[in-house]
Amino acid sequence: MTKLIYIADPMCSWCYGFGPELKTLRDGIPELRFEVIGGGLRAYNKELMDEALKTTLLSHWGKVEETTGLPFSQEALSHKNFIYDTEPACRAVVTARMLAPEISLDVFHAIQHGFYAEALDVTKGDVLAKISTEVLNKAGINISEQDFLATWSSEEAITTTNNDFQQTQRWGVTGFPTLVLEHAGELYLVTSGFARTEVLIKRLQALVDQTSDS
Repeated sequence: MTKLIYIADPMCSWCYGFGPELKTLRDGIPELRFEVIGGGLRAYNKELMDEALKTTLLSHWGKVEETTGLPFSQEALSHKNFIYDTEPACRAVVTARMLAPEISLDVFHAIQHGFYAEALDVTKGDVLAKISTEVLNKAGINISEQDFLATWSSEEAITTTNNDFQQTQRWGVTGFPTLVLEHAGELYLVTSGFARTEVLIKRLQALVDQTSDS
């Protein structure tokens, strides 16, 4: 089976910037399956947001905004007692994958937009449940926020999310976003970092030609 594996984190600014490029690619090859793996950018972080980290992050956000034109709200980092722990958001994507794999990338993008554009606190389960169920329900997957939250809080979701992080490390992925083509049991790197759709298409075509010749 051939598929694209997207290794990323909903609270990674360059992953947010990469979203429209990935969507265009996906829309152009609807027959190709996509799988989302949670990268765990700052998973299990326990430290409160301080000014030094906030300044660093806002600098990164500014570069992404300048490159992509996507909207950013600096208020996302100003929530009281905010802890930049990306595990809950990754787990929401994993939960969506458990419930409806084909919708998990849409949930991923919705969480990104909620955090970066709307300044929602996506470290909170109730916020994640609201965002995720809106996407799932729109796609015809009827699930309440309470039921989503129950699955998100389950030991299975917690363990599966951690497994995603460990798999990311085993693959040697150190930067996000990373896009990998899986074909005939082999993995081929498409991009490590932000790339435009036209670049992705060229790289995919080269990989298809390479695998066809081998």
